[in-house]
Amino acid sequence: MSRYTGPKWKISRRLGFSILETGEELKKRPYAPGQHGNSRRKKISEYGKQLQEKQKVRYMYGLNERQFRKLFLRAKKSKEVKGTALLILLESRLDNIVYRMGITRTRSSARQLVNHGHILVDGKKVDIPSYSVKPGQKISLKEKSRNFKFIKESLDLIQTIPAYVEFDKTKLEGTYVRHPERNELSSEIEENLIIEYYNRFI
Repeated sequence: MSRYTGPKWKISRRLGFSILETGEELKKRPYAPGQHGNSRRKKISEYGKQLQEKQKVRYMYGLNERQFRKLFLRAKKSKEVKGTALLILLESRLDNIVYRMGITRTRSSARQLVNHGHILVDGKKVDIPSYSVKPGQKISLKEKSRNFKFIKESLDLIQTIPAYVEFDKTKLEGTYVRHPERNELSSEIEENLIIEYYNRFI
């Protein structure tokens, strides 16, 4: 299954969850798209809830099904609580760290920035968005990439940066300080449902 590249707002409304983490998608029309989107919905089965939760997180981080399943298998081998381990693996992706530092406004633009070779990890170019950043590693922009207008606009809009990352707006470099704690991530995510979903098949 390929990665979804369609309208993010439409997906957010269908899932009833802001995959952009801003809440903007649901402010004006907090119901599913389409002619009957505002009508009463049928009761969702337990399997349906599990599937929906998996889709919420998959779309939020911009992964295709194969990538997401692969991360679940890694999380399953972890000594951590499986759901928390999955979220930590997602948060440790290079494209997500770039996004969390405020270098870009969305994960998709962060992924593009990494893909095009504009990001350095410990001074070396890494163009793989799924690269797993380790605590202590430094993330920076290539010298010739520092004057991009969209990066400056994004940095001007930074309000808060998660405690598990640091970023120096002057030097345009930051550090993945540590793995995030569960309470630092979205409380709207019920990762246990994702684990239950995959346990049906694996």
